Amino acid sequence: MTTNSELRGLRYRAEWAALAFTLWLLRLLPPDTASWLMGKAWRLVAPFNSRHRRALANLSRAIPELSPGEKQRIAGDMWENLGRIAAETLQLDRISADATRFDYDIDAVREAVGDGGAVVVSLHAGNWEVTALGGLAAGWQPAGVYQSLKNPLTDRILYDLRARLYPAGLLPKNHETARRLLTLARSGGRTAMLADLRDRRGGVIPFFGHDAYATLYPATIARAAGVPLVASRVIRLSGNRFRIEARIVEMPDTGDRKADALEATRRYHVLFEQWIREYPSQWMWIMRKWV
Repeated sequence: MTTNSELRGLRYRAEWAALAFTLWLLRLLPPDTASWLMGKAWRLVAPFNSRHRRALANLSRAIPELSPGEKQRIAGDMWENLGRIAAETLQLDRISADATRFDYDIDAVREAVGDGGAVVVSLHAGNWEVTALGGLAAGWQPAGVYQSLKNPLTDRILYDLRARLYPAGLLPKNHETARRLLTLARSGGRTAMLADLRDRRGGVIPFFGHDAYATLYPATIARAAGVPLVASRVIRLSGNRFRIEARIVEMPDTGDRKADALEATRRYHVLFEQWIREYPSQWMWIMRKWV
């Protein structure tokens, strides 16, 4: 009789084989071709997924003035962007090595941070997998935080693709990592993490006019370490070209660290909202974000 553990092991190996085959297949193609093909494939197939309905519902909640046709167009463009990201992640080394693909607006943040530490937050937009290149372009040696997959075999493939962009280490999100990041920030290190996901253990902040769950993790570390909190985004310009921007988020200092972290989180979500409205097709509308 097959046990649950054995079934899980079989599933993990099957998932690993599928991802490894996809990696091999896509890397036979030039990065631009692989990105274009995957984008078109996702645009065609993904609207039949239940997450397409969630994307439309989120668009209706966040930007109710959109017409049904506009929502469908944005959702279709989003799927194409997500398909491109999937292909680009599997060719991340090749794309990140081509400096002609990237423009930067980071000088003001580099000057504000100086030689000290920083905590950088970003969002699931453009192609968030290349966000760390902004830190590398600033001369930093960033650390990264990621949400590990349940399947350790597939997780290892994606970890190996991403880790080279984080010279100071790519760390799984957990309590031990939080302590390490606080020490790193206090010693002048810089950490980057995605901060627009729903986190019911965090705080509740307004987002597109509705209450939403948000992680307090990055703002708490920045506040406790006394280092700048930086918001960064990646804009897809055309095809596989990107612009990486960064802005300082003003950190309140009322003496109440928890309240200050919540307010700082609210402030960078205000910026996130502005950025999403500017390029709505480039944000991942399928996430569960609101209360």
